[in-house]
Amino acid sequence: MTSFTGIPEAALDFYEDLEADNSKTWWAEHKHTYDESVRAPMTALTEVLADEFGSAKLFRPHRDVRFSKDKVPYKTHQGAYVQVAPSTGYYVQVDAAGLMVAGGFYASTSDTIAQFRAVVDDDVRGAELEKIVADLEGRGYDRGGDRLKTSPRGYDADHPRIDLLRHKSLTLGRSFGCPPWLDTEACADHVRAAWRDFTPLMEWCRQVLA
Repeated sequence: MTSFTGIPEAALDFYEDLEADNSKTWWAEHKHTYDESVRAPMTALTEVLADEFGSAKLFRPHRDVRFSKDKVPYKTHQGAYVQVAPSTGYYVQVDAAGLMVAGGFYASTSDTIAQFRAVVDDDVRGAELEKIVADLEGRGYDRGGDRLKTSPRGYDADHPRIDLLRHKSLTLGRSFGCPPWLDTEACADHVRAAWRDFTPLMEWCRQVLA
């Protein structure tokens, strides 16, 4: 296991420069910085957290541009994801702005979204999710995810949980920015604490979506 000593400021600088010149030439000249200051510490971070949360997947730095009009070749962030249920998991990311953590139910198939909404519609399980989300928002986490502007088909606009039913994905997260502890071992403690906060949401999703 690689020891984790924090996310270096060089990682943020790397992505700031990449945003200015997102080209294959620039990437080739600075790939060593990505390997040493981004990929290596993010890998070490996920290894430190693996015993409690499970093994993480580090996403590829290359964008899939096959069906996109935007042909910029590289992602301007590095994310890592621990899946705990279909379309559900813990997430951590570093980019030019700093560190971000999140967790929840991510984009999925129409069948999974329908299953999610059916459970939210249930007075018992739906109320459980409502309480979990309210608790996390009360702790300062931001709610995210894709959602409809109108009511989903089959649900009344005056449904007591219509706000949750509009979600096609549902995440809670926090952007830490660049705090003094980012480039220290304590960074892992802050990510761990946030992921522990997300665990009730993970467990709810695991029970209803698995």
